[in-house]
Amino acid sequence: MKMKREGILVVISGFAGAGKGTIVKELMNRYDNYALSVSMTTRQPRVGEVDGVSYFFVSKEDFEKNIAADGFVEHACYCDNYYGTPKSYVEKQLADGKDVILEIEIQGALKIKELYPTALLLFVMPPSAQELRKRLIGRGTETMEVVNKRMNRAAQEADGIEQYDYIVVNDTIEVCVQDTHSIIEAAHAKPIRNEALIRTVREELKRMAKGE
Repeated sequence: MKMKREGILVVISGFAGAGKGTIVKELMNRYDNYALSVSMTTRQPRVGEVDGVSYFFVSKEDFEKNIAADGFVEHACYCDNYYGTPKSYVEKQLADGKDVILEIEIQGALKIKELYPTALLLFVMPPSAQELRKRLIGRGTETMEVVNKRMNRAAQEADGIEQYDYIVVNDTIEVCVQDTHSIIEAAHAKPIRNEALIRTVREELKRMAKGE
């Protein structure tokens, strides 16, 4: 009997402007095995963002109430705003066999790894620092003061990249999306995510060796 494939908790992080949001969007559009965890945040919506779809936009007071109620898988403060991952949604989707994508920053990613050791951590990188700055300016959604703040933040985050399982370089979006999907699919074959199958076959082999 074929065993049910369990979902993987996939954490996708990266510098602001590296394109992680675009990668996540394309994964959701192209493949049906993913579920996107909608994060909660205290930052203001950007143009085109929809409450409950892009993020749950809440006040600082409401966010802190959720912290007190242990309602997050993880939460962190980034560039003066709170971001958090609601717990109930994530656990339900994993139980249903979906690969749940969390698009969160490095602090939250490392907290996820502590709570969920089998989580898969991916870090999206630009081909160069110059390209990152160009993309941030090209978005046209932030002042140069904010752009510089995000570049400074990226310099700090660069020291934590080695703690991720894989990096994906977003040079050409088409290639990057395919590479990301291939990594996630391959991760399903790791022994740590197939302990039930290993245990079942091992026990059968032992019984057969005894002539049972």
